[in-house]
Amino acid sequence: MSLGDDGYGSDSRSGRTDDGYSTLGGTRQTRTRFADGTGGDGYGSRRPARSSRSLITVVGVVVLLVAAIAFANRGGGGDDSGSSGGSGGNKAGAAPTAATGTKPVTGKNGAIASGFAHDEQGAQSAAANYSVALVSADILKPVERAAIVRQVFVASRVDELEAKFNEAYNKNFLDKVGLDEDGNAAAGMTYVSRTAPVGTKVTQSSANSTTVEVWCTGVFGTAGVSSKNPVSNDWFTMTLKLQWEADDWKVDSFSQKEGPAPVNTDRTASNADEIAKAVEEYGGFTYAR
Repeated sequence: MSLGDDGYGSDSRSGRTDDGYSTLGGTRQTRTRFADGTGGDGYGSRRPARSSRSLITVVGVVVLLVAAIAFANRGGGGDDSGSSGGSGGNKAGAAPTAATGTKPVTGKNGAIASGFAHDEQGAQSAAANYSVALVSADILKPVERAAIVRQVFVASRVDELEAKFNEAYNKNFLDKVGLDEDGNAAAGMTYVSRTAPVGTKVTQSSANSTTVEVWCTGVFGTAGVSSKNPVSNDWFTMTLKLQWEADDWKVDSFSQKEGPAPVNTDRTASNADEIAKAVEEYGGFTYAR
C-alpha cells in the first residue's frame, strides 16, 4: 500500500504504489501470482489453471486495498522508496543471512516486542517484528489499530497516521472486504492475515537512524465456505526507516514492494476449515536477527 505523494514511487503492476500498504492492514490483499495455463512454471512442472472468476475476485480486493493504503500513506514524511542508495553508512553488500544467535528481546509493549538493542542488529529485529504487526488482522480493528500505531511509530507521526488509517479503513472499505465496522469477519468466517519475515537487510545506518528491508511471506484472506476472498499467500519486501527514540527503535516511515517470490508448487490447497483451525492453533513468534 502506498501512502502515495511523498516520493515513495510507484509500481505499475496492478497500479500498486511502491510503498505497499497493500499488505498492510491485515489485508495484505495479496497480488496472487496465477498461472496463465499455457505453459510450465520454469521448473519443469505445470501449474494448475485458476478460473477467471477467481482471478477477478482476488484482483478486485487488491484494487480496494491499494486505494486505501495509498490514501493512508499520503503526505508521509521522508523518501522511503526502499532504495539502498544514498549517503553515508550504506552497505556495499548484503550482510550474512545466518542468524546471529543473540537472544531476542524479552520486553513487550502490548503484544509487540520492545526494548531492542541500540545497534544494527537491534534495528533489524525491530523491523521484522514491526512488519508482522503492520500486516496483521488487528490493524483493521479500530481499538487494536490505535495501540499498534502508538507502539510502532515515532511519537511525532502517531496522530497523523492514526487519523489516516482510520479514514482509509472506514466502514465502506471494511464492507468491501467482508468485515464489520469493528474489523471482524461474519459469523462462520475467519479473517486471516499472518506474516512471516524471511530475512532482513540494513541499507542505511547511522547512530540513531537505520533503514531496514524485511523480506516477508504470509497468508491473507477470509476462510469460510462462502468466502469471496479466499486465503492465499504472497511474497513482498517492506522497507522501514527507523529512528532511535525513548530507548527503542520506532518507525518513522515505511514502504512496500512485491517479491522476491518463488515459483509456487502444485500442492493442493487446504480447505477453509483447515486454514481457520491452523490460525487458531498455531501461535506467532518474536523475531530476532
